[in-house]
Amino acid sequence: MSTNWYQRCKSYQPTAAVGAGPIRRQLLIALAMTMLFAFFFPSLSWAQDTRSISGRVVDAKAVGLPGVTVLVAGTSIGNSTNAEGAFELQVPNSATTLVFSFVGYAPQQVAITGKSTLEVVLQEDVQGLSEVVVVGYGTARKSDLTGAVAVIGEKDFNKGTYSSPDQLIQGRVSGVQITNSSGQPGGAATVKIRGSSAVTGTGQPLYVVDGVPLDGRSARPGLTTDALGGTPDSNPLNFLNPNDIESINVLKDASATAIYGSRAAYGVVIINTKRGKTGAPRIDVGLSTGVSSIMRKMKFLDAGQYRQALAYYGLPTTSDQGASTDALDAILRTGVLQNYNVAMSGGGETGRYRLSLGYLNQDGIVRKTGFKKYSANFSTNLEFLESKKLGVDVNIVASQSREELAAISNNAGFRGSLITQALQWNPTAPLRNPDGSLNITRGGNVINPLAASELYDDNSRVTTALASVSPHYKFTDWLELRALYSVNYSTGIRRTAIGQQLNYSEYQDLGYAAIGNNELLTQQITPTLSFNKQIASDMNLNALLGYEYTMFENSGSNVNAKGPAGGFGAYGLNYTNYIQFSNVAGRNIFSFIDPSYRLQSFFGRAIFNYKERYLLTGTLRADGSSKFGGNNKYGYFPSIAAAWDASQEEFLKDNKALNQLKFRVGYGRTGNQEFPAGSAQARYALNDNGALVQLNSPNPNLKWQSDRQYNAGVDLGFFDNRLTATVDYFYKTTTGLLFPSTPILPSPPPTNGINAVVWRNLPGEIVNKGVEVAIGTTILSNERVTVGFNANATFIRNKVSGLPYSISTGEINGPGLTGVQAEVIQNGLPLNAFFVQQYQGLNEQGLNIFANNGALAYAGDPNPKTLLGLSANARYGKLALVANMTGVFGQLIYNNTLNAVGNIGQIGAGRNIALSTFENPIKEATGNPAAPSTRWLEKGNYLKMSNVTLSYAIGDLGTFLKGANIYATGQNLFVITNYTGFDPEVNTNKTVNNVPSAGIDYAGYPTARTFTLGVNFSL
Repeated sequence: MSTNWYQRCKSYQPTAAVGAGPIRRQLLIALAMTMLFAFFFPSLSWAQDTRSISGRVVDAKAVGLPGVTVLVAGTSIGNSTNAEGAFELQVPNSATTLVFSFVGYAPQQVAITGKSTLEVVLQEDVQGLSEVVVVGYGTARKSDLTGAVAVIGEKDFNKGTYSSPDQLIQGRVSGVQITNSSGQPGGAATVKIRGSSAVTGTGQPLYVVDGVPLDGRSARPGLTTDALGGTPDSNPLNFLNPNDIESINVLKDASATAIYGSRAAYGVVIINTKRGKTGAPRIDVGLSTGVSSIMRKMKFLDAGQYRQALAYYGLPTTSDQGASTDALDAILRTGVLQNYNVAMSGGGETGRYRLSLGYLNQDGIVRKTGFKKYSANFSTNLEFLESKKLGVDVNIVASQSREELAAISNNAGFRGSLITQALQWNPTAPLRNPDGSLNITRGGNVINPLAASELYDDNSRVTTALASVSPHYKFTDWLELRALYSVNYSTGIRRTAIGQQLNYSEYQDLGYAAIGNNELLTQQITPTLSFNKQIASDMNLNALLGYEYTMFENSGSNVNAKGPAGGFGAYGLNYTNYIQFSNVAGRNIFSFIDPSYRLQSFFGRAIFNYKERYLLTGTLRADGSSKFGGNNKYGYFPSIAAAWDASQEEFLKDNKALNQLKFRVGYGRTGNQEFPAGSAQARYALNDNGALVQLNSPNPNLKWQSDRQYNAGVDLGFFDNRLTATVDYFYKTTTGLLFPSTPILPSPPPTNGINAVVWRNLPGEIVNKGVEVAIGTTILSNERVTVGFNANATFIRNKVSGLPYSISTGEINGPGLTGVQAEVIQNGLPLNAFFVQQYQGLNEQGLNIFANNGALAYAGDPNPKTLLGLSANARYGKLALVANMTGVFGQLIYNNTLNAVGNIGQIGAGRNIALSTFENPIKEATGNPAAPSTRWLEKGNYLKMSNVTLSYAIGDLGTFLKGANIYATGQNLFVITNYTGFDPEVNTNKTVNNVPSAGIDYAGYPTARTFTLGVNFSL
């Protein structure tokens, strides 16, 4: 969260509610009582005359299946399989049959008379008829789906160490592009589903965790300083432990997302955490450790090359200071990570529980950076009454993450941030003086990166709790009433200090200290009524009706100050611990509270299934929000979709080669409310002098931004699903674009000083259209050997039309680049099109040549045209290998790093330059301006080996350890690309006036290559 001007003020705005009262206190009491009940689980008891049955459950590929429920037929005696599919169970001597069940597989009964060990092979439900998929406020059979929904289970997740769960599915889902915006552990990622359409805000999907939609923001306070600029954001999903995730479902088309209405314009990602399973108590343990180092470096001159360059350009030899220094290496290190997870679960038929604890400690590859997280997850599912019709589900996620941050910014100026300081450091200059002190030039503008690292301290702590309670009552087997009440609370504190020895002119001999605090609170209540019954011959209806009321609150405060004359001093404490000693004239104190807003919703969905082959789904949601104008308080979001499962027809039912042939078509409309609360109303604030100023003017006609989407798809399965394919075509149109505009002022301007922003719905539209393809194959499968391959590809195009004017964004920073923007949103071009001077090389004098006298023109597209994900798996006996690659093609990247600190002008100022600048065939004049142009645009195509895991299934070790498995994982092993930056997987936040950017790289935190060793086992 940036500390822009209005956040220094105390907001003054009445809250506008939307027709609903406060959430009832009784729900809080119910939550407390439920927590007490959670500790009293029904006991499991049976006769002492028992015997032991053990075995292993595998799939058709002989791969062990974890989490399979194993029950003695006709009893509640049971257990579940461990990570390798093994189980052990004490059964009565009278027991004759075990029942095995697992989501996505046909249940199986196995006779156990006279047997003590079993090898059970579960067969996939070929048509997916029994697989249940979470689709928003409820579930549906996979076979009943008519929309574009991708379901990724735990066994298909990316392997490795991650701070947040979004990385688990990178490259695994067609139509989804996940880009790490920073290599900082815990850093944010950009997630785009079916392209870009945001002209304000982030354009990120809605995340739903166990039925609770998230706010989408992090409580970590932002930081903007005069010397460094703004710092990258933190990932809002950091509070979740990836080890606790059971599955992730991605809703891509409007027929699937319309149930979330105004919050679903950019897609929906449903995250389901693990639950306890019926059986004896078990403990699952995961331990891993590893090391990280930089994956790839930019090529700048070393000391020898620098001396050659001085002579080549005829520069004074005084720039040669006699040393040989690699400044980037000086601020990098080999980072160590530790990741420990323990989960306890079990229960009977009427009460199941799971409690997990996690600890992650990951050093960053940049000195004095890292991410540490403590997490806990508790869930229980209880059933009451003899009929088991009454139940309650409780979920609690609690975590605290601590980040140590470096002075790396999104928009550093001519002095740079830590990475640019290291790249431009003269490689012949020592970082330390002969006496060991830091080499700092007082009054100079060249910042020693080692000094910037050692004299900068930035630490944040974010504490998050997400709790929900969901009582439910089944009137019959086909009618259920359920309520969900949730609270999501997050608070963050950040302390930053800049040493007074550093030669930033603003802080030299003074020092700087800042303390920021943020609070986020979301409360939600959602009652739903679900109906699932055969209503006529061969006709089944799965229907849902619901109401939702949500409240959002966000507030914070900050105090920052420069030191007094002579500085903060050296007392062995961080400056933030005695900030009261600061200079009163250089002290700033501010606080803010966003207007709290309410969202009231009514929704319904009906899925008709006729003869298991003809499907029709209809959805309608009405959203009322206090964000919008009085004349457009409510928005309505319908969708309809149909499917025909031709493989169920008589003429195809006996076809042994074709298992599935399903056609889908759908249409729907969703909305977007990702803009500041109170934007439709007159909003005021108090400035530093206590005067009331107007921030924005009212617009009673402000309404929803609308996204209409058509989708057509086909699902195919051949040869017992050894070959599967899904193909989707989509066409998405975004209209009613929400945008803040400043009114045109008369001349002279009004004496009342009002120059407030007005939020409007701009005419115009953004179109994203494309084709998605996903293919899965099992090349070989038997008890000893398995070989499989999966691939997904997305081909997408983007275009803007009908806007009344062009919108500039994509800030470019660095020496001589103040106020430069490199992107526009303009009719006839893709979103965020590059719009710069056309570079045509150097003339004989070594100066730039630009086409059309330097006129700005369309220069290329930052949006990829092709996304690619590849995955291969192989198993021989107990040894298994899994490899995943991601690729992006058809986009350009603006190398702001090369433009700002690799240009020829740097060496004339005594700094370093890029090797490519020195190797230019035409000798470049040292005074040649580093003007923004197509010279700095590079093809961003890449194919990256994202992760490779080699594992060995040891199995049981005695009677104590069960299902032991050891593994080694490599992440970001290599990248194939012609891009000259650290990593072509980049998206530095270069927004201008809240308008997002795309495809700009500016010396962000480098990507790390990580190797991990780990072991999993059960007790």
